[in-house]
Amino acid sequence: MRLAMIGLGRMGAGIARRLMEHGHEIVAFDQSTAAVEAMAKDGATPASSLEDVVAKLAAPRIFWVMLPAGAPTESTVEALMAAAEPGDIVIDGGNSFYKDDIRRAKVAAERQLHYVDVGTSGGVWGLQRGFCMMIGGTKEAVDLLDPIFDALAPGLGTIPRTKERMEREGCDPRAEKGYIHCGPAGAGHFVKMVHNGIEYGLMQAYAEGFDVLKSKSSDKLPEDERFDLNLTDIAEVWRRGSVISSWLLDLSAQALAKDGMLEGYSGKVADSGEGRWTIDAAMEEAVPVHVLTAALFARYRSRVENTFGDKLLSAMRFGFGGHVEMPQ
Repeated sequence: MRLAMIGLGRMGAGIARRLMEHGHEIVAFDQSTAAVEAMAKDGATPASSLEDVVAKLAAPRIFWVMLPAGAPTESTVEALMAAAEPGDIVIDGGNSFYKDDIRRAKVAAERQLHYVDVGTSGGVWGLQRGFCMMIGGTKEAVDLLDPIFDALAPGLGTIPRTKERMEREGCDPRAEKGYIHCGPAGAGHFVKMVHNGIEYGLMQAYAEGFDVLKSKSSDKLPEDERFDLNLTDIAEVWRRGSVISSWLLDLSAQALAKDGMLEGYSGKVADSGEGRWTIDAAMEEAVPVHVLTAALFARYRSRVENTFGDKLLSAMRFGFGGHVEMPQ
């Protein structure tokens, strides 16, 4: 299939390259001409403007927007919908607020366009590992785009299949490949939003646990109760057969192996909108989310005073997404 990738940052570039590796054609556009030129060298068709993007696609056009949530995405989606023709598809693969998707989808439908929201997880590793995708939109549009999603997804891989699920009727086989159609517009980003809220909690649990391990050598403790623990070895042994093994633990182990005291990180941990939006949704639904709320507030606190655990949070964020710390 031929589609446009608008936004060639860490995620957008990875998605574009993975699609080209699977035989799809990419029309590439970004505000950075260097990013466009780099993608063109890999086989993409360069575009110099959104108007040029529209001109270089045949109906039904597919526009994949991969930009920061908020104004950059909003203005780009508006411009594309103004230029698009009936039957064209606008995809937002960033981390937009799901209520914005619902609003945009209504505007798109009035213009006989399709709007699809794709919550995308995979970070800087997605090009090699594949991207996990949570998709919202009409069945018609999502089914049309299936070859794209199938190419981007990790596939079955080596993860053991869930026997109980295989024996259950009505399960979407795409879930085992790493992508699902969650529901109407907004549902994809809603599921991804909660995914990121959970991510906050998981990361905070690792951070606090390793902080307790590190502090066991504190001179505030009786001398015979002090342990000088090797955090690098502990992280490594937990990766192998432990019930708390995970990709986040893998990234923690890598960071600790490179820098046991994580001196390269200040511990001032940024947060993105999804964590806050998840808590907002929980309040609307009257659902208690003690862990997720505490994890978000811990990031706020880290910007005033920080701990070793905060440094590990920064290390994990850099590991999976290339996220740099807040400016000092």
